[in-house]
Amino acid sequence: MGFRMGIVGLPNVGKSTLFNALTKTAAAQAANFPFCTIEPNVGDVAVPDPRLDTLAEIAGSKQIIPTRMTFVDIAGLVKGASKGEGLGNQFLANIRETDAIAHVLRCFEDDDVTHVDGRVDPVSDAETIETELIIADMESLEKRLQNITRKVRGGDKEAVQQERLMKDAMAMLEQGKPARLVEVDAEDAKQWRMLQLLTSKPVLYVCNVSEEEAATGNALSQQVAEMAAAQGNSHVVISAKIEEEISQLDAEEAEMFLSELGLEEAGLDRLIRAGYELLHLETYFTVGPKEARAWTIRQGTAAPQAAGVIHGDFERGFIRAETIAYDDYVSNKGEQGAKEAGKMRAEGKTYVVKDGDVLHFLFNT
Repeated sequence: MGFRMGIVGLPNVGKSTLFNALTKTAAAQAANFPFCTIEPNVGDVAVPDPRLDTLAEIAGSKQIIPTRMTFVDIAGLVKGASKGEGLGNQFLANIRETDAIAHVLRCFEDDDVTHVDGRVDPVSDAETIETELIIADMESLEKRLQNITRKVRGGDKEAVQQERLMKDAMAMLEQGKPARLVEVDAEDAKQWRMLQLLTSKPVLYVCNVSEEEAATGNALSQQVAEMAAAQGNSHVVISAKIEEEISQLDAEEAEMFLSELGLEEAGLDRLIRAGYELLHLETYFTVGPKEARAWTIRQGTAAPQAAGVIHGDFERGFIRAETIAYDDYVSNKGEQGAKEAGKMRAEGKTYVVKDGDVLHFLFNT
């Protein structure tokens, strides 16, 4: 599984430019006026992982298949979006369908690019968006609490659980705080996710800075960093313009360009890594002469469920997993060498897959 990250923010903060760079397309029209993105543009991008190339080289794999991540470029929100201002209601619905939110904040000064509020203040921008999402969640919960009353009176256990969770969320929202701050027990996790609250989604703040400040950030991005730390959220510093330029270069040219700017890696790599950490994701590999392939799972996934990411039959008929740690696979120059060195293990249904594991599943059909 990959995951779906919605790119949100006020108009003219660089969302579409970043999306174009990430997907290496011009599908999202980047223009200097609000609402240039009407429908959400969706793009799948390969998740860069140098380990996959190393494994493929050792195994002589004919094909390399990275895992993928989906970005959704959602049109610019404005103050009043929860009341339908701008194209508000449509955008809020698009956000509900994502796993996480990449909140792009303008951290650059440019007189040629209009700010919707006439000033550059990323912390205030973040608060504007958060407030609109909180209001939208409150309105949604008010309606649902009214509709669920009859089932609760009838003693429906699921309805009672839902009502309790909705009231917990409403209490948090009424304090002006996002629903993700509600502590949810494991037995409530499934019902909580089904509420699909906008403010329950994890947030990654993306500080869009000028090209000159991409390596160091600036005072504005520092303010965002402090805000993110206080909230328990994550942030990355990126220049959308640089990412767009890199997307047009081949690998060697891109590496030289980044080096000249004092950057060790592209912003895409940092954004994906931060996204993985945000959603507690990790990667395992399947490797052979035909293909080397990466698969995304959530941290803590047991071997049968990891096998199910490849195919449901693998999970249903799971027998065992032959497992080699990435470092052992590389140091012993492949599967055969790892097996001879005693580094291949047979693991059962309770084995929790680790990031970088090279796996081969045995199953009954």
